[in-house]
Amino acid sequence: MARMRTVDAVVAILEKEGATEAFGLPGAAINPLYSAMRAHGGIRHTLARHVEGASHMADGYTRAAPGNIGVCIGTSGPAGTDMITGLYAASADSVPILCITGQAPVAKLHKEDFQAVDISSIAAPVTKMAMTVLEPGQVPGAFQKAFYEMRSGRPGPVLLDLPLDVQLAEIEFDIDVYEPLAVTRPTATRAQARKALDMMAAAQRPLIVAGGGVINADASEKLVELAELLDVPVIPTLMGWGAIPDDHPLMAGMVGLQTSHRYGNETLLQSDFVLGIGNRWANRHTGGLDTYTAGRKFVHIDIEPTQIGRVFAPDLGIVSDAGAALEVLLEVARERRAQASLPDRSAWVQDCARRKGTMQRKTHFTDVPIKPQRVYEEMNAAFGKDVTYVSTIGLSQIAGGQFLHVYGPRQWINAGQAGPLGWTGPAALGVVRGKPGQTVVALSGDYDFQFMVEELAVGAQFNLPYIHVVVNNSYLGLIRQSQRGFSMEQNVSLAFENINSPETNGYGVDHLKVAEGLGCKAVRVTDPQKLQAAFAEAGALSAEHRVPVVVEVILEKVTNISMGTEIDGVVEFEELAERGEDAPTAIALLD
Repeated sequence: MARMRTVDAVVAILEKEGATEAFGLPGAAINPLYSAMRAHGGIRHTLARHVEGASHMADGYTRAAPGNIGVCIGTSGPAGTDMITGLYAASADSVPILCITGQAPVAKLHKEDFQAVDISSIAAPVTKMAMTVLEPGQVPGAFQKAFYEMRSGRPGPVLLDLPLDVQLAEIEFDIDVYEPLAVTRPTATRAQARKALDMMAAAQRPLIVAGGGVINADASEKLVELAELLDVPVIPTLMGWGAIPDDHPLMAGMVGLQTSHRYGNETLLQSDFVLGIGNRWANRHTGGLDTYTAGRKFVHIDIEPTQIGRVFAPDLGIVSDAGAALEVLLEVARERRAQASLPDRSAWVQDCARRKGTMQRKTHFTDVPIKPQRVYEEMNAAFGKDVTYVSTIGLSQIAGGQFLHVYGPRQWINAGQAGPLGWTGPAALGVVRGKPGQTVVALSGDYDFQFMVEELAVGAQFNLPYIHVVVNNSYLGLIRQSQRGFSMEQNVSLAFENINSPETNGYGVDHLKVAEGLGCKAVRVTDPQKLQAAFAEAGALSAEHRVPVVVEVILEKVTNISMGTEIDGVVEFEELAERGEDAPTAIALLD
């Protein structure tokens, strides 16, 4: 076999495992790996401006397309700790990313050497595997196991920490005889599928709740086929949004306390049976469990055994990959259709459609400053069905979940459980890497945008064009709204008189100058009638210059977005739609 440095073996393994897209920052303790990447030439590297940003770029890249695994790379010490937030976000949403860090030499690990930290212990709670590789001969096996862990069972991130002397050591290695380990995923049985469909058949008003596991399994087409075969409406979770197109007749809306539709919540409350596939029963989806579970039976299918019963005990739990479960459910359902033994659900489907066509929120406001609802109405009209949205947290994301439309899997890319501010921008850059040539639109409030704004320069340097819609109310809007319960408004205003940019009219940071200073283009909108023109200009600038383009929309400073503490108690702060012109881009127009 050939004798080579461990880092040369690592790069060859990355190529064979199909992980050839890396995001990171070099440093003294990881430079040997960078030298191996340079010599090999097959790993494309995007230089981030912050190591946390690199981890979010890897996350966005993974989420962009089936089979992707983004790689983030950093040096020793703070590089690894900076990436913990990215590992947490990926772990929380079952996203496989590979984090590689440099480390002090093995003999120095207990001597408080410069930038030597036990990163594997720090990362362990937010990864499937975190390992400091102490022996050069372990390197190939560690990477082989890392890829196995990322892909098997519930997907998730892995961290491998490479001491400097381990990187430089030589080992015997032949990439031609290296083989990725076979991925293992649990599979539902026919008996389980029959039982689940028996329970559904006994119900009068059944629903399917589709979670992010359906998208992770690349099983959206199977989900839609099963729903159509059974004629059962589907409620996607926020992480499963796009598993069934928004305009599909069986898409019954989203449920929850925040990113939900009025008709979705009401439909769930009217149901008597729920089949959950690849979902977690997240608290912002369920609200109070007594309200959510009352009067209905549940079947829960999830790839992770300990997820069954974690939030509440289902009437039937099935441990299975979502795609494998849908395969066997389809097999049994097809047999029952051939035997004409599937129940008629037409009345229930029509009832759900009626709610979808009547229970809408108003979006067509003409106020200046602009109301946020109008922004999403205009985004629907401007970007159409092929757009991929990227967002993370805040009133911007919550309102986006209520008013935007998603028509396919991986077209809504969202840091769901962790929701770290600053994730949106770098994640969008990773998505652009994963979806070259496609329309990518990021959505941020002004504070999320400011958190990692330096990563815009990465988009300019590497020609990664996307449109970043920044809805600016110069407030921590979600925090301000949550402080209403305490009868206060404390430390949430971002407004100030910018002596260098009086044109911001007291809204503080001049996002246009910041974006342009980082090599990007930017447009500011203050009139709702000019939103369409601004989005069109942004698209043209993005195509011409091949850089991110910021569209800053100046909003009214105080807005309350619909939300509540129970799914039957969501507070509607604004007017509801009474006629079609009140919500002209609603998925089902009012009469």
